[in-house]
Amino acid sequence: MKLLIHDLCEEDSRELVGNEVNVKVICDKGTIHTCIGCFGCWIKTPGRCVIDDEFSNMGEYISKCDEVIIISKCFYGGYSPFIKNVMDRSISYVHPYFEIRNNELHHRKRYDNHFELSVYFYGEDITEKEKATAEKLVKANSINLMCKIKNLAFLKDIKSINELEGVIL
Repeated sequence: MKLLIHDLCEEDSRELVGNEVNVKVICDKGTIHTCIGCFGCWIKTPGRCVIDDEFSNMGEYISKCDEVIIISKCFYGGYSPFIKNVMDRSISYVHPYFEIRNNELHHRKRYDNHFELSVYFYGEDITEKEKATAEKLVKANSINLMCKIKNLAFLKDIKSINELEGVIL
């Protein structure tokens, strides 16, 4: 299964996904609650966010996919507020316990799956500095989520995603 997390309008989303059935889509419907930093997803309800909404099982969704695809407007070299929120709400994907990997301290794996990460930033005026920051962010995400980066691209607008041959779905 592929997990598509995006901040696009409904029309653009429909164009990307079409009739694909092997894709779980996470999109902004204006209903996401922000992570409150309570660590309940680690302590009270391991693997599940204590905020009971449609984003409570983000860790589980990631654990069941072979690719996570993120499409986000680039905000100062980072994700859009919605995508950042989803990433925060996905912390249940890892354990609260630490281990040392490559001489760095990281969370241990909760699930025994391997997936690839594809990230597509869009925006008309993405600077080189913002691109460099975004690249560091995606690399850090891949280390923390223990996944491999498959694609990382910067697009002028979302329509140009169709020019990238076969990368989405």
